[in-house]
Amino acid sequence: MSNEATEGARRPVQTEPGVLVHSGADRQLATEHWLLSTLTDSKRQAARREWDRNGITALPMGTLMSAVQIPASLVAAATGGRFPSAEVDRMLGEIFEGGPVICDPKGHRYYALVPASVPRTWADALDDWRAQDVECLGKSYYLCVPRLDITRHSEAYASYWSVPMPSMATLCPPLRVARLIAAGMHALGAEAGADR
Repeated sequence: MSNEATEGARRPVQTEPGVLVHSGADRQLATEHWLLSTLTDSKRQAARREWDRNGITALPMGTLMSAVQIPASLVAAATGGRFPSAEVDRMLGEIFEGGPVICDPKGHRYYALVPASVPRTWADALDDWRAQDVECLGKSYYLCVPRLDITRHSEAYASYWSVPMPSMATLCPPLRVARLIAAGMHALGAEAGADR
C-alpha cells in the first residue's frame, strides 16, 4: 500500500452536519403538551385522565388556536366524497396542507384548527356563512378534542382526527379553509338549482 493510501485510510471521513430527527412518539408527546397548555395546571391532569378513559377531552379555544366548525354536507359537497370516509380525510389533508381536522361523526361536523385570530379576522365572512351552519369557535368556546392516537372513525369514540395534528402549533391555513367553505357552498347552490 502506498503512503498516500495509508494516510487516507487514517483520516476521519468528513460528513455533513446532521439534522436532529424527532421520533413520532416525541412529536406526539410535544403536541399533547402543547394542546394541554391551553388549560391551567390544575386542569391538565384531569384532561389527561379524560383522554385515557374516554379518548376525548374539552379544550378551550381562542388562546393557541380556534376551530372552524364545518358541516359534513358542506365538506362532502366540496370534496365529492361521502361522510365519514378515509377518502374525505385524505382529501382534507391535501386541501389543508396537513393542517389538523377533527371529525365528529355523530354531530355530522368537521372542525378545522386554525390560528386563534381567525374569529376576529373573519367576522364579516362568518356572518354570511352562519346560514350554512359554519361557525368559528374562539374565546369562550370549548372543543372536544380526541386523544392524538385516535385517527380513524370508530364507534368506540365520539370523534377522531380526520387529519392528525402533525406537530405542535401546526394549524390549517385559513385561506384554504375559506376556499373549501366557498367551494362547498357553490356546490350546494348548484345542486339546489339542479333540483328545481
